Amino acid sequence: MNTVNTQTNNKVRQFQQVLEIIEKHNYDKTRLITILQQVQHEYRYLPQEVLTYVATALNMPVAEVYGVATFYAHFSLEAKGKYVIKVCDGTACHVKGSSKLLDTLRGKLRLSEQKHTTDDMLFTIEAVSCLGACGLAPVMVINEKVYGEVNTKKCNAILEEILAGETAAAVDENSL
Repeated sequence: MNTVNTQTNNKVRQFQQVLEIIEKHNYDKTRLITILQQVQHEYRYLPQEVLTYVATALNMPVAEVYGVATFYAHFSLEAKGKYVIKVCDGTACHVKGSSKLLDTLRGKLRLSEQKHTTDDMLFTIEAVSCLGACGLAPVMVINEKVYGEVNTKKCNAILEEILAGETAAAVDENSL
């Protein structure tokens, strides 16, 4: 019974945050993309049940909301990690070794072409066609921060820096 109450309370809180976003936009259907962007920013993806809730709140067909969420590449229906690592695999980056970076990241994080997110939800790896920084090839972006001329050594150092920061944050959090 306690587990059911906890799950129900979590759902109410989840939908309350979505409702606040929708209310901020006055239930305006023409603001759907902005609403979905803010919801995704909050959750790092767009859960199916949230899309259904948005559709109901905006008095729109679920298919229409789902269509917008699946049309734009920026939106994700899958949960992503805290750190989203985008590795450019465009021509310039590919020629300069981006596939080695992907292999390095996948190996270090125990991921594959089919499995993009770590079990602890810390990292997600995405191969992208172009990041618009060909002069810095190979390029990697982590949560909007651009890393240029990345080799496997630099890639490993960047990951170690992030992990060290996560460890330090966990220690600080536990000492409170």
